[in-house]
Amino acid sequence: MKTNPFLASALFSLAGLLAGCDTSSPTPAAPAASAATSTADVEATCTAQGWASQNGGTNGGGTATPTIVTTYDQLKAAITNSAVKVVQVNGVITIPSGGRISFQDQSGKTLFGSAGARLVSTDQTQAGSGIMYVKRCSNLVIRNLIFDGPGAYDVDGQDNCTIDACTNVWVDHCEFRDGLDGNLDVKNTSNYITVSWTKFAYLKAPRAGGSGGSNDHRFSNLIGSSDTSTGDRGKLNITFARCWWAPGCVARMPRVRFGKVQVVNSLFNSSNSTSAVMAGFEANLLVQNNVFEGVNRPIDLMANNSTAVQVTGNLFTSTTGNTAGNGKTAFTPPYTLSVLAASSVKATVTASNGAGATVGGNTCVNSGI
Repeated sequence: MKTNPFLASALFSLAGLLAGCDTSSPTPAAPAASAATSTADVEATCTAQGWASQNGGTNGGGTATPTIVTTYDQLKAAITNSAVKVVQVNGVITIPSGGRISFQDQSGKTLFGSAGARLVSTDQTQAGSGIMYVKRCSNLVIRNLIFDGPGAYDVDGQDNCTIDACTNVWVDHCEFRDGLDGNLDVKNTSNYITVSWTKFAYLKAPRAGGSGGSNDHRFSNLIGSSDTSTGDRGKLNITFARCWWAPGCVARMPRVRFGKVQVVNSLFNSSNSTSAVMAGFEANLLVQNNVFEGVNRPIDLMANNSTAVQVTGNLFTSTTGNTAGNGKTAFTPPYTLSVLAASSVKATVTASNGAGATVGGNTCVNSGI
C-alpha cells in the first residue's frame, strides 16, 4: 500500500505537539493543505475535540469547495447563503457602520481566513457596532480569522462575535481583539463548544465615559448573560484549550454562569487584569494546567455561588489575589484531551503556530488539544 505523504506529515506534526504531555490520547489529524491567498484552500475533514466532539461532533462544511470573498458584500452574501458550506476570507474586510452580519439558522458550515485575513469594525456606537452575530446554528467551524474591533467603550454595544443559541461550534486558531463590549461571548442555551488555540487581546486604549458606567470595559468573554437565564442550566458546556488571554484584557477570561467549562493549557499574562477566570452563578469550572503571569486575582470566586471551582496543576507567577477554588470537585469531562504539563504551556501557546490566526488557512494539523 502506498504511503500518503500528507498524512505522514500531519502525524509527524502531531507527535511533536504532544511532546511534554502528562496525559495522552489519540488526536485526530488530517492532511495539511497549503495556505491560500488568492486560490481556494481545501482541508480534508477533521473534527473538533473537547466539548465540541460531543453530540455527534463538529466538522463544519468539511471538504466542500470554498467560496472566496474579498469584500464586505461578498462576505455577507456567502455567510447568509445556507447553500455555501465553506467561506474563505482573503485580505482585510471592513464591516460598515451598522453592517454587523447575522449568521443564522444554518448547519454544517466553515468560515476561515487565509494568511493575514482580518474582519475589522471601527464603529463605537451601540447600534452600529459589531462584526458577526451567530444565532441558532449548529456544526460550525470558525478558523484562522482575526476579529479586529474598535476598542472597548461601555455603551451596551456589540461584541466582535456573539454565539447565541448554537450547538456544536469549534472556534480554532482565531484572534479576537479590541471588542467594543466583548471579544467573544456565548449565551442563551448555546452548547457543545470548543475554543482552541485562540488569542484574546486589547491593543487599543479603552474609551472612558460610556453610558454603561465602566471606564475600562476591556472585558473579553462572557459565558451566560444573566443569573436569571435558568434555561442555560445543563447548557453552556465549553472547552477553552491552549488559548491566550494576552495584555490589555481586564476581566472575563472568561466569566462563566451555569456551564460546565474546562479552561486548560492556556496562558494569562495581562498585567491590566482585575480578574482572570471568573466563577459566576452555578458555574462548574475545571481550571487545569494553565499559566498565570502577573495577573491580579487569577481565580475570582465572585459571590461564591458557583456549583464547583476546581483549580489544579496551574502555575502562578507574580500574581496577586486568589488562586484557589471553592473546595468542590468540578465535573469530569466526557472527552479525553492530551493535557500538557503547565511548564510546557507558555512556549506552546506563544509559538509561531500557537494561539491566534497562525495556521495560514483551513488546516487543522496544529489544532490538536
